[in-house]
Amino acid sequence: MILYHGSLVIVDAPRILPRKDGRGADFGAGFYTTSSRDQAVRWIHVLQGKQEKQTSGFVSSYSVPDNLLSLPELKTRVFRGASRAWLHFVRDNRTHPEVDHLYDIVKGPVANDRVYSTLTLWEENFIDEVETIRRLKTFTLVDQILFHTEKALSFLTFMKAEEIK
Repeated sequence: MILYHGSLVIVDAPRILPRKDGRGADFGAGFYTTSSRDQAVRWIHVLQGKQEKQTSGFVSSYSVPDNLLSLPELKTRVFRGASRAWLHFVRDNRTHPEVDHLYDIVKGPVANDRVYSTLTLWEENFIDEVETIRRLKTFTLVDQILFHTEKALSFLTFMKAEEIK
């Protein structure tokens, strides 16, 4: 299986990245990838928007075993779509960055800007859980795969990097 990572630099030696600004990412600290090259390119554009002088970025590609998520030596958590469990897991990681969920790998939908707006409405009690999940199921949710531990990272093999202008 091929996974992608969008960044402003080539990432040929992935590492666990800490949480920034006291706020957690969807699945916690680690190294984020996706099975969608297009999603990796979109992330580069998000990063470029935050850095005005940055005119290019890189999609780094990695190979991993096809059975990565079912390897017995790895503790994995897979969310198949927008669900109550996924919703609470993302909220907990975003609002309590000091908590460590102890999984090696987590796979599930990306909470992008549109998704994040819906999550914010739920977190602020403007809509309930049922309505939140109903709204989220109308979005096309791209996957993200978090490598949360060094053990998990050992299964990533860097293949190449492609410059994106």
